[in-house]
Amino acid sequence: MAKVTIDGTEIEIGDSERLNCIQAADRAGVAIPFYCWHPGLTVVASCRMCLVEVGDTNKETGKVVMQPKLVPACQTPAKDGTVIVTNSEKVRANQQFVQEGLLLDHPVDCPICDQAGECWLQDYYFQYGHKQRRADIKPFTSRRKDLGPHVTLFTDRCVMCSRCVRFTQEIAGTSELMVVNRGADAEIDTVPGFPIDNPLSGNVNDLCPVGALCSKDFLYQQRVWFMDAHDSVCVGCSTGCAIQLHENQDKVYRIQPRYNPNANDWWMCDRGRFEFAYLHAPERLTGIKKKVGERFEDCSWSAGLAEIARLLRDTAAKHGGAAVAASLSPFLTCEEAWLLGSFIKAVSPAARLFLGKIPVVGKDETFPKGFTIHAERCPNRRGVSEVIRHLQGSVPGWEEFTQGAAGGSLHAAYVTGLDPAPWNDDADAARFSSVGLRIVHDILPSPLARAAHYVVSGAAFAEKGGSYVNHAGLIQTADWAIRPPDGARSDGQTFTELLQRRGLYHAADVLAEMAAAVPFFARCADGVPEGGLNLVTGQEKQPRTTQLGTVTHPLPTFRSVASEMLEVE
Repeated sequence: MAKVTIDGTEIEIGDSERLNCIQAADRAGVAIPFYCWHPGLTVVASCRMCLVEVGDTNKETGKVVMQPKLVPACQTPAKDGTVIVTNSEKVRANQQFVQEGLLLDHPVDCPICDQAGECWLQDYYFQYGHKQRRADIKPFTSRRKDLGPHVTLFTDRCVMCSRCVRFTQEIAGTSELMVVNRGADAEIDTVPGFPIDNPLSGNVNDLCPVGALCSKDFLYQQRVWFMDAHDSVCVGCSTGCAIQLHENQDKVYRIQPRYNPNANDWWMCDRGRFEFAYLHAPERLTGIKKKVGERFEDCSWSAGLAEIARLLRDTAAKHGGAAVAASLSPFLTCEEAWLLGSFIKAVSPAARLFLGKIPVVGKDETFPKGFTIHAERCPNRRGVSEVIRHLQGSVPGWEEFTQGAAGGSLHAAYVTGLDPAPWNDDADAARFSSVGLRIVHDILPSPLARAAHYVVSGAAFAEKGGSYVNHAGLIQTADWAIRPPDGARSDGQTFTELLQRRGLYHAADVLAEMAAAVPFFARCADGVPEGGLNLVTGQEKQPRTTQLGTVTHPLPTFRSVASEMLEVE
């Protein structure tokens, strides 16, 4: 074990670990400021904000010999005997000079900048900068460039950290961004004729430590201190990226990746990031609707669910349990699939469960460092499959379900959708036309919903808590961020009531129940850790809850600020 000393605190580093001075200091609880460094990108050591004093310890005499000059912490390895000093006058003077140099030409337009409240330049000024401005305040401009469909550049705010350029070269592999001009005239631009339009382009907005690169979709929409952050899982494909939903007053304004070394590292694709407008679509389904004649009428939740449960039991009693079937959508959480599957089997042990329609679009798209956008566009095919396998031994799919409906062997069908993309058509609806009792559980209107006898409104991923198992067997949990539209409710609560269980649905309790019953989920008996748990291979790496996780500052809220004020008082 290598021993490293940071500001008098000694830490140990494993023999197989390769840490630089920033990472070693972070382990000791010491934050070294930086702009250009990122743990997922190559090191350029250009910003000079992380310069520290470094020395070596003579193993025989114990004497420490310090290097005469400051060195970049991002570029200097921490090895056995390394001594790092981050708080000396020499280091602090450099930090002040770097901050002062950046602010000489930086427009002080914080009141209109989207990055205000989570800007590294702001925070570092208060922590490491001069207390007063020593240069004359000059009028500033705010030149703006359109770099692509989702990215805009405020050129004068840029601190030339080059993170965005390195990302397009190393992670996306598309190299649309470059540095043009030299010296004080250097700035970021696109290669002529090639706007930044790769499937991962939104990540450059996250990487920017200041307000230079901004998301067009979020620009001027909301102040960050008004929003609350909620940990969730992306449902765009079977990668299952760890994400955060940022919302205010039940409206999601943006989605950002959350660091998880087991799923997506620091990145996410543009599809998962930007395609969430359906959450607030005016056509969202609400309540329970019963078809009377050619039109639908509203039912109360209690009466509607009681009637649906009674009709399913009556159908099983009249035509046999095998005449009743349900499709469990791969957009359900594991807990919801368990509750719905348990309910259908409670109607009759012979009732059949089918895996819902699996959307597949194109082929898997893998990028240079391994990040993959999967063609399987659903979050929980594997988790739902394991629930079905436990409850009935086999996992028949959507085609078998529709064949049974078209062939006349089904007399009652409970169909769950929840896919925000159009997932069924008139042909699918026609296959169910001979089914005597058609119940569709979904979030948006569809041909199948219009042909149903009962339509039960569901909840989108941002409106419910639960767990998802990705393509590799990694289970992750998500928190609900917003409430469903008026009249709708969470799917877990709906299925809880169908099972005639008392109380409110609580995902953690259902997961514990499932872990006790289903061997595949047995490792979840004590819950799921922050970075998820691979149910196939066992424990996975867990992200450290430090600034080096997402390499961004935590989202500020009025509640956190108020808590700090109370502590001070």
